[in-house]
Amino acid sequence: MNTGTKSTNDTALYGLLAEFATPGALLAAAKRTHAEGYRKVDAYSPFPIEGLAEAIHVHRNRLPRIVLIGGLVGCFVGFFFQYYAAVIDYPLNVGGRPFNSWPSFIPITFETTILFAAFTAVLAMFALNGLPQPYHPVFNVEPFERASRDRFFLCIQANDPKFDPLTTRAFLESLQPDAVHEVEP
Repeated sequence: MNTGTKSTNDTALYGLLAEFATPGALLAAAKRTHAEGYRKVDAYSPFPIEGLAEAIHVHRNRLPRIVLIGGLVGCFVGFFFQYYAAVIDYPLNVGGRPFNSWPSFIPITFETTILFAAFTAVLAMFALNGLPQPYHPVFNVEPFERASRDRFFLCIQANDPKFDPLTTRAFLESLQPDAVHEVEP
């Protein structure tokens, strides 16, 4: 087993990266890592692995709720502007209808709802993903270039409450990876 080529430096460490040869080994390691109590964990694979997101507990996201809030804001904004224009600022009697003729407000209210929800989805996706991210510390590990071809990686970040360089390295080595690499920031 290769234990990495660089020495341990506690102060400048992003995390430890375990390299696996098969997706099954990565999935089993991810499950054990979460069961062991590590929470700042990320996995890298050349293709999606069923159950991996659940294993490292990243399958829950806040995006649907944020998009719903954006859509509701768009709905209220669209309706309010029409109400303000038709009832308060420039009341105009058209065909004997009441000023607050809400059924005529529906098309624009619907459009502003969709518009605000779509913009919120795009902006929230970038914010939640941390994008754009032109640099990531795992790219400092030379074997990581195979992550898009034929290798599978599991990274435990140094800011994990349970992270200890020696203990975490020993734990990762107990998962029988091909190698454990230090990730420098």
